Amino acid sequence: MRDGSRASWSGQLAFVLAAAASAIGLGNLWRFPYLAAKYGGGVFIAVYLGLSLTLGFVLLVTEIAIGRYSRQSQITAFGTLGHPKWNFLGVMATLVPLFILPYYNVIGGWVAEYFVQYVKIAFRGGGFEDPSAFFASFTADAWAPFAAMAVFTAITLAVIVMGVKKGIEKANLVMMPALLAMAVALAVYVAAIPGAGKGIRYYLVPDFSSCESIGKVLLGAMGQMFYSLSLAMGIMITYGSYMRRRDSVPKAAVRIVLADTFVAVLAGMMIIPVVVLFASSGSGEIPSGPGLMFETLPAVFTRMGGAGAAVGLAFFTLVLFAALTSAISMTETCVASVCDCFKTSRRKAVAAVGLWTVVLGSVSAFGYGRWSFIKPFGLPALEFFDSAMNILTPVVAAATCVFAGWVLRPRRILAECRRDGSRVWFKTFYVIMIKFVSPVLVATVLASELCRLFGVGGWKL
Repeated sequence: MRDGSRASWSGQLAFVLAAAASAIGLGNLWRFPYLAAKYGGGVFIAVYLGLSLTLGFVLLVTEIAIGRYSRQSQITAFGTLGHPKWNFLGVMATLVPLFILPYYNVIGGWVAEYFVQYVKIAFRGGGFEDPSAFFASFTADAWAPFAAMAVFTAITLAVIVMGVKKGIEKANLVMMPALLAMAVALAVYVAAIPGAGKGIRYYLVPDFSSCESIGKVLLGAMGQMFYSLSLAMGIMITYGSYMRRRDSVPKAAVRIVLADTFVAVLAGMMIIPVVVLFASSGSGEIPSGPGLMFETLPAVFTRMGGAGAAVGLAFFTLVLFAALTSAISMTETCVASVCDCFKTSRRKAVAAVGLWTVVLGSVSAFGYGRWSFIKPFGLPALEFFDSAMNILTPVVAAATCVFAGWVLRPRRILAECRRDGSRVWFKTFYVIMIKFVSPVLVATVLASELCRLFGVGGWKL
């Protein structure tokens, strides 16, 4: 496909901002701090950074290069590269965002509700009297979770329908700098709270005694890195297809990794010290997931006194931006797939994806309330979809490694990396990683997810 027939980013900065915005999502804010606290603080952070700059870098380069070379979204990219038998991989990669997006938007709706609540609290003062009760009541409400999900979805669709440059790029140029500024400001504020030093040391200082085993640290860091960088979701292939030929793929990949890691580490600086100081009485017990975001932290903000309302509003503004930027990237991936596969207009594709998101999202939105009886494998719908995608994603990643390393061959990827005229200094490293190391590492992520899902050996991250 000719470059002129496909939308493109205005420059490398726009691409890096968009890709980093996709990577910086809720996983950075509610899972990274928990895992760092659980697995030795600085030990986990160091391992995570090392894996991101090796395995994460290789997978990012691969997906971005495939997208730019093919000028297609993931559903048609593999066939376009001259291997039609591998179209199944594009279909599998498309299923990931198609099934993650609906329940992710439900959680995005929860975030939007808390943002609205903190706007009200900022004006009237005080805080949540019982955050756990409020969260349980809200998620079990007859219509509120669905309405919040629908509003959140409408916002993302409004951005997507305007296109790559006028919609996604402009939205990220506003939200990403604002997100980074708020993250830095909140981390600095938390560091200045009297008594926060204990929590900061707990978070940053390596503690090998708290690590159950180095294997679990590696798997925990690898799993977090894998999902945090938006790998095997078709996002980086789709975003890469909009990348200009004269921009550097390797430089973009490094910058995405560093931006994602920077925000993840800042998230821990924002969250762990105040949780240790106000919520855990120094016990070091850090909750994870929605419990941390929607119950523990609102309770912390209430206990912070007069400043808590302002801190809570700033925090949930940051979280809302993070949720929106990630949802936008998944929505665009789905829309681009519909456009490329069915040769339809963007507006029709946006309408189709929006309808799919709202219909399937309603199952998760009502899953803790009126449809709580729907429990596949004994799990609420949202948790079932999340567990299923945690299995499918590493399958797609492993297959992508095999495709790039043994079918397409590394030289094709490396040639795309040289297209801007720069020297590829990591040739040998890339060949070894994509052909031998990466498939094994991704397979261990898949194995750990299967063990966690079925409770094999008591495994739990």
